[in-house]
Amino acid sequence: MRPIYTIAVGLSLLVPVAAATSLPAFAAEPDGPSALIGRDEAIKISIQDQLSESFTSATETRKQEHGALVEYYSLPDNTPLWVSEKGLTDRGETVIAELKKADSYGLRSADYAVPDLSDFDPASFKKDPAAAAKRLADAEIQISFAVTRYANDARGGRITPRQVSGYLDPDLRLPKPLEVMESISFRSDPAGYLRSFQPDQPQFEALRRTLAKLRGEDETKDEEPKVVIPAGPTLRLGVTHPQVRLLRKRLEVSAAPEEFGDGGPAGDPELFDKDVQDAVMAFQQAHGIATDGLVGPGTRRVLNGGPAEMGNQDQINLVLVNMERWRWLPNYLGDFYVRVNIPEFKLRVVEDRKVIHSAKAVVGKPSTATPVFFDEMETIVFNPSWHVPNSIKTGEIRPFIRRTGGGWFSASTGWDTSVIDRHNLRVNYKGREVNPQTIPWDRVDVRTLAFRQPPGPKNVLGVVKFLFPNKHDVYMHDTPQRYLFNNTVRAESHGCMRIQNPDQLAAILLGHDQNWTKGRVDQMIRTGHDSGVALKRHIPVYVTYFTAWANPDGSLKRYGDLYGHDQRMERALNL
Repeated sequence: MRPIYTIAVGLSLLVPVAAATSLPAFAAEPDGPSALIGRDEAIKISIQDQLSESFTSATETRKQEHGALVEYYSLPDNTPLWVSEKGLTDRGETVIAELKKADSYGLRSADYAVPDLSDFDPASFKKDPAAAAKRLADAEIQISFAVTRYANDARGGRITPRQVSGYLDPDLRLPKPLEVMESISFRSDPAGYLRSFQPDQPQFEALRRTLAKLRGEDETKDEEPKVVIPAGPTLRLGVTHPQVRLLRKRLEVSAAPEEFGDGGPAGDPELFDKDVQDAVMAFQQAHGIATDGLVGPGTRRVLNGGPAEMGNQDQINLVLVNMERWRWLPNYLGDFYVRVNIPEFKLRVVEDRKVIHSAKAVVGKPSTATPVFFDEMETIVFNPSWHVPNSIKTGEIRPFIRRTGGGWFSASTGWDTSVIDRHNLRVNYKGREVNPQTIPWDRVDVRTLAFRQPPGPKNVLGVVKFLFPNKHDVYMHDTPQRYLFNNTVRAESHGCMRIQNPDQLAAILLGHDQNWTKGRVDQMIRTGHDSGVALKRHIPVYVTYFTAWANPDGSLKRYGDLYGHDQRMERALNL
């Protein structure tokens, strides 16, 4: 039998089972320690008890997080991560500090409620061990829910894009809550692990810095005083004015040496010359204002760090919406990929994070919007045939086919099918190509007919199309209407993307994939034959909708909200 004093010492370090489970108190007998549990074990039992309660009103995401915590804390080796019998652990304090920084990453720290254990006294275990264990268990669960929700939100799970608009269809890759818990449990830097769920893209970080600046939270200080252009006359090419000297300093344009000076004295720094005009126009273009080369009140305001036109809160919301869109993209976009930015009407090819090719693009009309999604390019087709989709069959062909002669209900035997002839379409009816005038248009469902436009100068797909099979049935292609690329707003298609200089794009993509030359691409086009080339390695294609781009100086370059997605997302995010 153990000495009585040994048992007494043990009782000061242990919590009776009854206290943790609300059973009657035990008697202090020599064999009692075999029925006792430690304080940390009491906390874990309380965690398990609370998690065993049902979540009848929870969202689907919350149910998944709840199930993950039940599974994680049910395993014998998984001890509490954030609390101990003394209160918050160092890991708990580190994670809470990181969760409180969520606002700076475009999230809301209020969404990740964390406990306040600053007044927790370990001695409370002696007064009311069950209450002490429950309070710490509550804190552990609360922090774990905050961690799993933060990981989900940082990767784009705050809203469901398809519910905001059917045209927003990114493939979200949300982390699994159990994997988050298992991974963070052994990380030496749990805060860094949480940050790793934020997009690892330079533009996201640039937007984050812009957000801090707009909120007045930017801690960076200019080493030199800021150059301010005061109110004054409109500065333009050929004008000489003292403010031009300030303008040169603001835009980092030095006064050029005199012509044929051979290193002689500098030109007049107060002269608004061609170099200054070029710098002003580049600044205006980068900041989304009229590129006229004139420095009037509006350009002065932006030069001095003010907003171009939007109010401060509107700019903040714009940044937050665009930061959210970066969460829809995978962290690793690939070493080589294609990206089309719809509001910018532009395509880029990126290799090793550097743009190696860009081209203008025509995108869908607001009524036939180009969707936001990601897929992989598999085939490049030269001299493609065009197979008419059902939307065009019902909306643009059938309404123009009518009986000839005495009107729609006359007994005339002919049909006006000139709309088919004008577009050089071939019609397949009941498995064979037929003369469209022989089709009983008053009885046939136009959607059951196959319309094909063969290769040729009038083919709506031009000479090249780029296929990345997707449920939206959109792709990229050439167009015979090349004059559209001269327009500033290029929203003219039925959803597909028409690309300027598609032969150059084909040469770059096939050169990367199969070492093709531009000459070989041109030769394929000259054949006039409909022929596809399968890519050996599929190329990622990202169709995005970024309406703001952060400039190096923290200002924003803006693009029009062509389809109204910004406002929808603001409402969904409760901005």
